[in-house]
Amino acid sequence: MLKLTELSQEANETDDEVTLPYDARQKSRLLGKTDKGREVGIFLPRGQSLKHGYVLKGHEDYRVRVKAAAEALSIVRTGDALLFARACYHLGNRHVALQILPGELRYQSDHVLDQMLQGLGLTVEHLSLPFQPEHGAYHSHGH
Repeated sequence: MLKLTELSQEANETDDEVTLPYDARQKSRLLGKTDKGREVGIFLPRGQSLKHGYVLKGHEDYRVRVKAAAEALSIVRTGDALLFARACYHLGNRHVALQILPGELRYQSDHVLDQMLQGLGLTVEHLSLPFQPEHGAYHSHGH
């Protein structure tokens, strides 16, 4: 098993990729396989999380790029700034991991949240896409 212990945001050339869902990318200790089938153990300092595009490096100078896996997401789009702000407020009030794009919100599918937003007058669409939510206000940049 290859131990991956260093994390970089640099866009270096890589030897392999590891595709992980959001929940797995929040862990600093993880066992898995790369996309080419190599067994890896990710051992990072506590509190570090993996973002799409980051590069992990092992003791053999083997570099592995992190890819966000496609996940079941609920997507809401609106050009109404007040309605958009209300949706962000209500989701944030429930501490929902939320990806915010211009006029678009993405969160891990949840029928209760979908119904809440539909109650505000929004249409909810369901797609399978990579998920990279905002970091919380108290997120540390420890690497």
